[in-house]
Amino acid sequence: MPRRRTSSSSSSTAPRNRTPQPVRIQRRTFGDVVKAGLALVALLVLVVGVPGALAVFIGWPLPREVPSLQWLQSEITVSTFLNILTVVVWLAWAQFTACVLVEVKAALSGVGVPGRVPGAGPSQLLARQLVAALLLVGATAASLTPGLSQLGHGMEGNQKPAVAAAQQTPGLFAQQQEQAADSAAALAAQASQAAAHADAKQHGDTKYYRIQPPEGRHHDSLWEIAQRHLGDGRRYKEIYELNKDRVQPDGSKLSEASLIRPGWIMEMPGDARGGDLVEVPDTGAQVSPDLQQQLHDYAKTGDQAQGSAQGGAEGASGGGQVSVPQQRPAPAPDPGHQQRDGGDVASDSADSFGLPEALLTAPLLAAGLLGALGRRRRQALWQSAYGAVGGRRGMQPPTPTGDAADAQDALLVGADPEGVRLLDRSLRGLATQLAAESRALPTVYAAWLTGGDLHLQLAQPAGRPPAPWQLGQDQTFWMLARADGERYDDVDTAAPFPGLVSLGTLDDSRLLLNLEAVPGIVSLSGREADRAAFFASVAAELATNGWSDRMTITLVGFGENLTPLAPSRLRHLDGIDDLIETMEAETRQRRGALGAAGHDSVLTGRTGPAQHTRWAPHLVLLAAQPSAEDAVTLAELASDASRLGIGYLVGTETGELPGASWEMEVTPEGRLLAPLLGLELDAQLLPLPQQRAVVELFVEADPERDPQGPAPAPPFLVDISEQGRPAVYARLVGPYEIIGLDTPDGDRSALLHEALALLLLHREGVHPRVLSSALWPRGVTDDVRDALLDRLRVWLGSDPDGTPRLSADPTGRLVLAKSVVSDLDVLRSLYHEATQGKGVDSRVVRGRLLTDALVLVRGPLLADRPEGRYRWLTHEIIDAQLPLLVADIGLALSAFHLEKDRAEKAIEALGAALNSAPGDERLWHELLRATHATGDDDRLRALAADLVARGGARGVPPRTEALLDELLPSWRGGATAAG
Repeated sequence: MPRRRTSSSSSSTAPRNRTPQPVRIQRRTFGDVVKAGLALVALLVLVVGVPGALAVFIGWPLPREVPSLQWLQSEITVSTFLNILTVVVWLAWAQFTACVLVEVKAALSGVGVPGRVPGAGPSQLLARQLVAALLLVGATAASLTPGLSQLGHGMEGNQKPAVAAAQQTPGLFAQQQEQAADSAAALAAQASQAAAHADAKQHGDTKYYRIQPPEGRHHDSLWEIAQRHLGDGRRYKEIYELNKDRVQPDGSKLSEASLIRPGWIMEMPGDARGGDLVEVPDTGAQVSPDLQQQLHDYAKTGDQAQGSAQGGAEGASGGGQVSVPQQRPAPAPDPGHQQRDGGDVASDSADSFGLPEALLTAPLLAAGLLGALGRRRRQALWQSAYGAVGGRRGMQPPTPTGDAADAQDALLVGADPEGVRLLDRSLRGLATQLAAESRALPTVYAAWLTGGDLHLQLAQPAGRPPAPWQLGQDQTFWMLARADGERYDDVDTAAPFPGLVSLGTLDDSRLLLNLEAVPGIVSLSGREADRAAFFASVAAELATNGWSDRMTITLVGFGENLTPLAPSRLRHLDGIDDLIETMEAETRQRRGALGAAGHDSVLTGRTGPAQHTRWAPHLVLLAAQPSAEDAVTLAELASDASRLGIGYLVGTETGELPGASWEMEVTPEGRLLAPLLGLELDAQLLPLPQQRAVVELFVEADPERDPQGPAPAPPFLVDISEQGRPAVYARLVGPYEIIGLDTPDGDRSALLHEALALLLLHREGVHPRVLSSALWPRGVTDDVRDALLDRLRVWLGSDPDGTPRLSADPTGRLVLAKSVVSDLDVLRSLYHEATQGKGVDSRVVRGRLLTDALVLVRGPLLADRPEGRYRWLTHEIIDAQLPLLVADIGLALSAFHLEKDRAEKAIEALGAALNSAPGDERLWHELLRATHATGDDDRLRALAADLVARGGARGVPPRTEALLDELLPSWRGGATAAG
């Protein structure tokens, strides 16, 4: 049955529906009864008495016939004036009655934020106060609506922000009027608030608020306290300034890097209102002696706190669920290096050299994309080698150009694989330690990477963490120093917090939000293009990050083109209807699975025996604005989502989304604002041009993509004749040797050798920033990089015609002259000439070229490279390309010899190739065939036993097993005997 649809615009007027929370039902007092009685009388007088009096004493004020022009020009009498005044009173009564109806409906329906009657500020305030007082007389009145006891404490206390309200006013002039009125009212309110606070100080009466313990998943925050008691959540900074750095009853302090805690005391501005405030010294509330003493002790710190609060409220945490961790003193920096993002990430200069900043400044995202791209290219190479896709064997994948080349360079510069590895090992190591102690995983809202350290922010205190983890600034922060995290090894355990994803940076700290742990929906507002860039960044990092095992990421309203990044993780749905149908079914399934397994949440299940089969997260990214009906349905699904391992990030055009627990906004300037969380970050974005460039890299590397035309030639072919002798020859396949250049003196020799090796492996050119980030992973200043390039140019010298051997191409990339050659270039050229050049038509030439090529193989690439250097090789696929190329040469030479029944020569060629490619199954198959061709069964049986021993517990691969059955049917008996 199709679901009923409503207009999406209707959601813009829906109230903000926070996470449901239980409401304490307070006992009625005699004062409440008196207030309710007076409120009832006032409502009867205003709603019933006013129109009755007007009807009895004044009568019908309007003309009983259509007035003529003469009537309009007649003299205004006392009767006419009274009639006009009566019309005004009738209109005021109608407006007030509408306010009463709106407030009563909101209270009885459970909507905590009533609708706004246009132009009825004072009238609606009066109606709200009277309705609240009247409803509180009932025994169950407090349960009618969340926060009912706060109704009427301020004109704007339960209203939408001014900007949102202005957006709902029809017409540009009306919007400007309302915005101007709101601005004037805000200025006037600030003046009155300051005067009221000064007056309260003068008379010695100061108001205090005690932070309440969490109810359900709801935590008290400075924003909500300001909303309830000051009428505007944006005034949370005033509360922060009054209480910053003052010692709380538990000995801790409110600072920019801490949350507010239950039991803390907050001094309030003088105009604060509300029943749960306490005034000192003339307190009318009945408080315990302990609380009285705490209030008096806290009041003594007020003057000191005020003196320290003159610096403004910039950076206040706001007391939400996420705050910035306190940082340890940073180590003294290396004069030749720079750092950014609080980690060892290449910084270089502020000049991006034309590379996209979005990828340069996202180290975790770049590392994930770069790692996934490398795996995709390796998979394509292996599938090509084993015949799944023809035409690329032994060769490089297509060389990217244009925007794709810039995106690849930006990934190489911006990626921080060490940071990803540290994060992954630290989290898995923590999960292993907790499981060994029979402790449950804590609920983690966020992770901060700052100064190289890892800070986990917990939803609630979870005791002391296992060593080497330490408690942070309070009980809800667990901190791991980078040096301690580097001691963790890889462990075989499920990823404990796979829903962590980067949102942005604040100074030197990078925030990762755990989407699957958020108690409800996270909403994102802003311009459509800005929201799309943020959604794309989140989707790309979740799909490729290195600290997650398995997950499903459902994209709705965007991202159909992003699926090539991770087809096994990313799923695109056409519309919200499909999403709701899917999530309703999955929510029921997960609830049943948790109940059957006896777990209360996915966190307890993730460390149990079913950790690899049931507890993968499902993260929903919905960029399309849901209708009011759909928003309510999603809110119901998300109410229990954090327990089930499901997270929701939903876009909204208006900033209003029912059921949103956390609200964020991305600005045109690239800032991410979350007022309720007290956060303002530099947002991590992936704009559309960079999305397309990154996707192009993955599409070109798709192993299922059938290349058109003949097999591509190597990017650089050399003259292999005697006349093509190079001026500089570097041997990279095996120990590193250079012929034709003097060995540089000094400490820069190792750097010069490494820079030359990088350039030789990338004949298409190397971006200067890629070169510097490869040589200095922790970053380097421009002058150090430029000095090294100058030394490299001098060392390489020039050709006889004066052409420098190191130059820059039109794109600015560094390229080597053709006179500088490596043995890898020669190896590729020999194989290409033997299989696609002169060797195709001449058997003799083919045999000579293949033999010469195999002689060049002296071992693995850069076999003697020093430890700690050449780390950029982890980003390359040369470790997969070279063994495949050597295997292809060995197979071609073996076939060449077997054509003439020279089995021993074939075995010799295959053995040489196996020295460099011992894991290539094709070489072992050909070795079995060549050995079988000798007719020596004992030799074949020994080779089969060697293969069985190499297989170990995994056994012999199926294709090898089938070949052994064909060539040596009795091999199984020998394998059993050997076992």
